[in-house]
Amino acid sequence: QVQLVESGGGLVQAGGSLRLSCAASGRAFSSYSMGWFRQAPGKEREFVAAITWSGRSTSYADSVKGRFTISRDNVKKMVYLQMNSLKPEDTAVYYCARTVDGRPDYWGQGTQVTVSS
Repeated sequence: QVQLVESGGGLVQAGGSLRLSCAASGRAFSSYSMGWFRQAPGKEREFVAAITWSGRSTSYADSVKGRFTISRDNVKKMVYLQMNSLKPEDTAVYYCARTVDGRPDYWGQGTQVTVSS
């Protein structure tokens, strides 16, 4: 059984920063790639960032490249998303997910990020 719990969301002004955290439970966390996704009101859920099991390789959506950084701590079973230079269009519910061959198979409950202009 895998459980993912996100935290760290909130309200921030444009240009500000937030750090999201995802706490994972279950075995073999360090064997899986992990990702962050987001869903804005009225829109489909979209990919934000991903990190391989070792943490050596990361990937980002073009819309967040250079502003967001994904990282992980396999000892603590944590995944992080550092978000800088936030824009109003970053407003969404952010979800942590375990991925297999690039596809999410377990999701967290999500954390709300609201960026005011």
